[in-house]
Amino acid sequence: MPAPNAEVFDRLSALAAIADPAASDRLRVARKGQPRARKTIAETFTGTALGSVPVGTADDVAAALDKAKAAQVRWAARSAEDRAAVLERYRELVVEQREFLMDVIQAETGKARWAAQEEIMGLMFAARYFARVAPDLLDARRVPGAFPVLNRATVRHHPKGVVGVVAPWNYPMLLSIGDSIPALLAGNAVIVKPDSQTPFSALASAELLYQAGLPRDLLAVVPGPGTVVGTAIVDNCDYLMFTGSSATGRTLAEQCGRRLIGFSAELGGKNPMIVTRGAKLDKAAKAAVRACFSNAGQLCISIERLYVEKAVAAEFTEKFVAAVRAAKLGAAYDYSADIGSLISEAQLETVSKHVADATSKGAQVLVGGKARPDLGPLFFEPTVLADVTDEMECGRNETFGPLVSIYPVDSVEEAIGLANDTEYGLNASVWAASKDAGERIAERLHAGTVCVDEGYAPAWGTTAAPMGGMGISGVGRRHGPDGLLKFTEPQTVVVTRFMNLDAPPVISKDKWQRLLMTLTRGFRFLPGR
Repeated sequence: MPAPNAEVFDRLSALAAIADPAASDRLRVARKGQPRARKTIAETFTGTALGSVPVGTADDVAAALDKAKAAQVRWAARSAEDRAAVLERYRELVVEQREFLMDVIQAETGKARWAAQEEIMGLMFAARYFARVAPDLLDARRVPGAFPVLNRATVRHHPKGVVGVVAPWNYPMLLSIGDSIPALLAGNAVIVKPDSQTPFSALASAELLYQAGLPRDLLAVVPGPGTVVGTAIVDNCDYLMFTGSSATGRTLAEQCGRRLIGFSAELGGKNPMIVTRGAKLDKAAKAAVRACFSNAGQLCISIERLYVEKAVAAEFTEKFVAAVRAAKLGAAYDYSADIGSLISEAQLETVSKHVADATSKGAQVLVGGKARPDLGPLFFEPTVLADVTDEMECGRNETFGPLVSIYPVDSVEEAIGLANDTEYGLNASVWAASKDAGERIAERLHAGTVCVDEGYAPAWGTTAAPMGGMGISGVGRRHGPDGLLKFTEPQTVVVTRFMNLDAPPVISKDKWQRLLMTLTRGFRFLPGR
């Protein structure tokens, strides 16, 4: 069984020290010398220990918040250009350290190396885009006043304060530090709660931010249980960014609503792919393997439902099944494996139950369908089902694993209707006879992002455009201008010049009000900058 480079183990021990933001005199006294609890993190491919990290407490969060609030004031006083320069240096370090970072990601998640590289590329995209646009987006801008000449209006963006980032285990580096990047550029401090299964990914990336010049107190990574660390963050932060299940998203949204703080979330998905007659089936089938089974299907924007026009359904299914069968399932710290492992017993149990439930109710397994303990404790074959119905667990519910269902349809209209027949609305993929035809279908899909002639990666990588979900798939957007400005409080300052709105002494109140109405009707407002 392959293992990560020995350097990884040495560096992980040092990284664990970053996860102790509460190492202050106050908490040392409070603990009275008692050792803090630690959690051992296992390498997913084998189950062997990678190292251990401190288990955070509410006191740890409080200590991190105290430091973060003081550091945030100083950080916000620096120019946006200065903050962007730190993130540019961070991006360079990510590129330099990419092999180590991918080793850490793979060790914690079990994903194939090309899927780990997706996280590295995502960090690079985010750091480059937001560092470039932040100075302009955050610059004060003039807008037309209510009464031109009399009023000068300026919009400024102030940081929220301390942003909480509650990150998932499936893309643990990109969805922790990657989501912190725009918050930091907007002038905020950040407290990150990584998933308890994958703390080292967040810590490894945070270390590079410190090396790039980010003040250490400005960003804290506090591992620990969601019921303790997550709750303390939600109860005290000024804005919350969350990635995870729709059920948890609802709960956090309620908690944020009670505090009247901002909340943004990317949640679950039951994402469709549509393949029409005239599509290039060889390309579609090959790309569908990546679209469905990246990170063993443990990706909220991966495809779980394929709708194929009956005229090409048999041919596409044959090609797709062959491509899935040819994909190499295995553990490797190089690019020799196409599909990696699931992350936990819980995920393995969910996938196994969904397959067993579907087959017991009449679904056919076209390829896969079995766990592979011969490859490692958490491997499950990429699986394609036919004859899936809504009564089956995997029919309408997100599996979040290497399980997809294929449905022949009579027409494009039927495919669109079925694709939209869900509470979810995160991502979709379209393969049609032409790019224009694909785009016309895409415009009618109820999804925050749609890829034409690809699965999900180009939409995710287009950081200049908003990314997020409709329906129960999310609130707010990451990426694009909104992905940065959501971490700010816009403020409008209007200066009145020459005279205010009281009637001048020489004009009666009646004439003055009529004059104001006449002026208002005659104004031609122009967009301001």
